[in-house]
Amino acid sequence: MPHPLATEVVQLLIDHGLTVATAETDTGGLIGSWFTDVAGSSKAFLGGATPYSNPPKIKVLSVPHETLKSEGSVSEATALALAHGARTTFDVDIAVAETGVTGPTGGSDVNPVGTVWLACVGPSGRVVTERHVWTGDRETNKHETVLRAFALVQAAVESG
Repeated sequence: MPHPLATEVVQLLIDHGLTVATAETDTGGLIGSWFTDVAGSSKAFLGGATPYSNPPKIKVLSVPHETLKSEGSVSEATALALAHGARTTFDVDIAVAETGVTGPTGGSDVNPVGTVWLACVGPSGRVVTERHVWTGDRETNKHETVLRAFALVQAAVESG
């Protein structure tokens, strides 16, 4: 059964004739899975990439090596580069991306466990980024990230 927010966002995309793609690191394709849970989502969801390590971020989504080196893989700059890369690679109107540290290990002083950066590039080129530090376990942190990703896509559609 699809999540109600996914159903709502897919219908909104279809109603506006817009397409979307994803770039997911720590959610491992869960955002895309929520899209594909909705029957008829292929009218709006064109695909996604799950570059968990840095080499595919560079090769698949054209994230600059220098961005990863200077800013790190969990950063606003990397989330933005992932979103722009997904928008270009999949030739879509909207792209949403996330990168983070879901836990329970892997955190640092700069990016504690639960840190997630999201970025969404809308149809008019409007860019939105968000940083969150979720406090749940790995599964909960991934779920919270997916909910925010769908909220960002919804806002991108509604703002034009």
